[in-house]
Amino acid sequence: MAGRELHVVSTGRQPLDELARIAGLIHPYVDAIHLREHAKTARELLNGIGMLLAAGVPADRIVVNDRADVAAAAGVQGVQLAYHSLDVTDVKEWFPQLRIGRSVHSLKEAVEAEKKGADYVFFGHVYPTASKPDSPARGLRELKLLASRTRIPVIAIGGVKPANVAETLKAGASGVAVMSGILEAADPIREAAAYHQCLHRGRENNHGPSS
Repeated sequence: MAGRELHVVSTGRQPLDELARIAGLIHPYVDAIHLREHAKTARELLNGIGMLLAAGVPADRIVVNDRADVAAAAGVQGVQLAYHSLDVTDVKEWFPQLRIGRSVHSLKEAVEAEKKGADYVFFGHVYPTASKPDSPARGLRELKLLASRTRIPVIAIGGVKPANVAETLKAGASGVAVMSGILEAADPIREAAAYHQCLHRGRENNHGPSS
């Protein structure tokens, strides 16, 4: 996968059937839909993937948070690893077919993830966000530094809105990740389309979203 990416990350607050319904509507505008469901068992995650597939979401656009085993068993795009997850090196060895993302919060963590073989990193939170009111945003300067020191794509997460996508890309991000801004919006399709348009403005001429 190349180019400017839009990742949509589940909030853990929606029933999986509702998430699947929305994902089935927005996936033409999205490069990856992440199942970030910490409270779900492996079996529940696998059932959730089945719901996404039944809703028309392509397997190559589904990412599972933390559970590389579930992602590999389901044959989906990849896994998003956190600080508590398996090491990138181990996942690369055991599940070489997966695209591996690593969530990072500093340049040091990003450089380490790249050295170990991560295909991309999530970096955030870039902007102030209601989900982390007591944690200061890392800001565009840190995003720019991190993007300039790594060769793998950097996906910005945290408080990213259509209005600030352009400056996020200018700072070096290869894409953005969104949670409630799309999945809990009154019109998720409209919001997904707005992010997609902002990401690809000037790069599309009479071309629709991905298919």
